[in-house]
Amino acid sequence: MPVGLLGRKIGMTQIYEEGGVVVPVTVLELGPCPVLQVRTQDCDGYEAVQVGFGDKPRRLASRAERGHVAVISSKRRRSLRESGVELRETAGCEPQRYIREFRTDGEEHGLEVGTVLSLESQFELGARVDVIGTSKGRGTAGVMKRHNFSGQRATHGVKKVHRHGGSIGQSADPSRVLKGTKMAGHFGAAQITVRNLRIARLIPEENLMLVKGAVPGPTGGYVVVRPTNKKG
Repeated sequence: MPVGLLGRKIGMTQIYEEGGVVVPVTVLELGPCPVLQVRTQDCDGYEAVQVGFGDKPRRLASRAERGHVAVISSKRRRSLRESGVELRETAGCEPQRYIREFRTDGEEHGLEVGTVLSLESQFELGARVDVIGTSKGRGTAGVMKRHNFSGQRATHGVKKVHRHGGSIGQSADPSRVLKGTKMAGHFGAAQITVRNLRIARLIPEENLMLVKGAVPGPTGGYVVVRPTNKKG
């Protein structure tokens, strides 16, 4: 049972399919992703597989990050071992830049700590996937850009308020601004899931996947790719 892969967005291009049809695709670099931990119901209260992507130089990693993937001698580790506590197995790899978990409640995946997930082992050509990414940050944006407002009229009598939001409240009743009123504010930099994208091409030797359509985030942004949960 495939769980998914982590990677980054390379950019967009287009390819030709049978019959000369031009298809826009997004190029994703996925894996290799080592399995860092296997969550279990008895130990963690849920079942999941934790994987990482992108080696991080040891000089830039904290001691906690290094101890998460490899055995580091410490007083706490020795005291736990002497008290009979069973310590978690480590993957024995380099610290990872991007770490995420895939829930596997009730599903058999057969993965162990230290297993390296590759593109060939997780996905096949033509399959459907969900891609999770972080959208581009737009900073503080007005209501026209953030909520697609039409703005004020560009006619006589409208003075320098063409892109304003207009009235935001009522008069004496209820005499307040309602919660959730659309206004200017922080826009973008949010997690977005694009579902049911078709895998148009796989290049395993370069760890590249081409999916039909667009993927959220800037070039170089981290993404999570998993088998789609959209029925039909």
